[in-house]
Amino acid sequence: MPSSSAAAAASSLEARFCTKDYILVRSLCFGSPRVRLGVGIGFPLHCQQKPSTSLSTVVTPSSKSSMSPLRALASDDSLRKEDLLVHGPSETVVGVLGGGQLGRMLCQAASQMAIKVIVLDPQKNCPASLLAYDHMVGSFNDSATVQEFAKRCGVLTVEIEHVDVATLEMLENEGIVCQPKASTIKVIQDKYLQKVHFSQHGIPLPDFMQIDNLEEAKKAGNLFGYPLMVKSKRLAYDGRGNAVAKSEEEISSAVTALGGYARGLYVERWAPFVKELAVIVARGRDDTILCYPVVETIHKENICHIVKAPANVPWKIRKLANDVAYKAVSSLEGAGIFAVELFLTGDGQILLNEVAPRPHNSGHHTIESCLTSQFEQHLRAVVGLPLGDPSMKTPAAIMYNILGEEEGQSGFVLAHKQIGRALKIPGSTVHWYDKPEIRKQRKMGHITIVGPTMSIVEARLKALLSEEGSLDCSGAPQVGIIMGSDSDLPVMKDAAKVLNVFGVPNEVRIVSAHRTPELLFSYAMNAQERGVQVIIAGAGGAAHLPGMVASLTPVPVIGVPVRASALDGLDSLLSIVQMPRGVPVATVAINNATNAGLLAVRMLGIGNPDLQARVAQYQEDIKNDVLVKAEKLEKDGWESYLNT
Repeated sequence: MPSSSAAAAASSLEARFCTKDYILVRSLCFGSPRVRLGVGIGFPLHCQQKPSTSLSTVVTPSSKSSMSPLRALASDDSLRKEDLLVHGPSETVVGVLGGGQLGRMLCQAASQMAIKVIVLDPQKNCPASLLAYDHMVGSFNDSATVQEFAKRCGVLTVEIEHVDVATLEMLENEGIVCQPKASTIKVIQDKYLQKVHFSQHGIPLPDFMQIDNLEEAKKAGNLFGYPLMVKSKRLAYDGRGNAVAKSEEEISSAVTALGGYARGLYVERWAPFVKELAVIVARGRDDTILCYPVVETIHKENICHIVKAPANVPWKIRKLANDVAYKAVSSLEGAGIFAVELFLTGDGQILLNEVAPRPHNSGHHTIESCLTSQFEQHLRAVVGLPLGDPSMKTPAAIMYNILGEEEGQSGFVLAHKQIGRALKIPGSTVHWYDKPEIRKQRKMGHITIVGPTMSIVEARLKALLSEEGSLDCSGAPQVGIIMGSDSDLPVMKDAAKVLNVFGVPNEVRIVSAHRTPELLFSYAMNAQERGVQVIIAGAGGAAHLPGMVASLTPVPVIGVPVRASALDGLDSLLSIVQMPRGVPVATVAINNATNAGLLAVRMLGIGNPDLQARVAQYQEDIKNDVLVKAEKLEKDGWESYLNT
């Protein structure tokens, strides 16, 4: 029990927070004002309870009201900084304008780091409400409400860009920290202004122009050709605010569908894209910028439906996409996550579509697939913590949006059936947003599936969508064993035996470099896509098979020289080891397919700790076999040993 003097000091400290110069800290502390006594550490205020009242019940503060309790204490000369208790990576309270699914997942990430997130959202039962440290019910477009909310936050951020920018600018002038900056939100929320901004910074874009009447729209059609994209400047997302005019006659109907010219419209030249890509970019308060791996996004009725990570595009395209995304985000102000949506054209160009200054649907997969999720990264960025590693921790991932299929209860039933199937799929994780109402095409949740290869992950998604509900693709071949003739099979079978011992899925095929060149080409070109990670190729006679395959695939190739009747396999061995520069083929001893199988297992073990442990156990077992034989020879003598 604390001494009476200590209790008195604590009571005095608490009383100071109830004066007119300090805000009554019930909501700032997320509970009743309380003092925690620590041995030799003074009497700092410490708050543990979740609030019992809404933020809106807080007494309007005076000039010092924006101070957090800890900062207010730190300003008192009678208390030392080292006396203050810090219980997490950051004591900054993060205020989020918006409490939808993005706010919900921000709260989930915050809980792992003991960061307090409070949300402002007009819906009492918004998705973030149950997970937020506190929820203020109110509009994020009402200036007075946003101002009141901001005073309870150490930093203000957004999960939706359609907020009152004028209020954010005013708050910044008053010293409130907004991340990203109000200037960035202002640029992004007006898509035409966004295009102008990025064009001024040399970012590649589809051609665009503002239209205020039919005459200007027709002029744009003559200039850009058809089909013509007609877009709203503001309040456009998830397919809303876009219309396509396939001819001059369709311009008026497209404009009408968007609310008329008074709505504020512009047009874009149709981008002849072959894929839609996206890059999640993180920017810290120290201006550090990190890019997540490029992903491919697939849309359904203009709504993001499927995201594949990483995108199946050449490395130079990935680099170009990252470069464009990096340059775009560098032109903006403030910290946080930025989602950069891109078009890949048939001639290999990357064009910027648009940017979102917040976590984004194209980054949901990062929760399961990356070392640092986009939500954790956003929190790190806005409060000023070091950015985390954005690298993928799994080779492949797919994010699938659960969209409302029907209205009302029947829609919930269909969604929950899909969730039930997903729970049977290996590598899948379900995220349900807990929205109170379901509507057609409304985002109700998402499912992320991870796996060792994209082909396996795609097969699992196919099983989910086919309503079978269960498919274990672990049997898909990881190693391909190929040979030019069945005469090589007595040797090559040993590689299959080894792989079977280690439980590595494999396939055995006859693929002749000379007699079936089309089959060889097809096999090599499709191996990686099918999930094959290592190819073991038997080389007899002319020994062209390993080198030809290696020239057509990035998958590592191990050649096995097969003994022939003429040159005893030496010709095959020499052929393999004399591959030209740029076409590497590993090799083993003549007829030693066993070692080829073991080498393949070791390669796969680099990314598989369980397989690596089994290899170590195999080495231990063969060592013990030798020791047993040595002991028997020493004990029985060589004559007896040979006769047993």
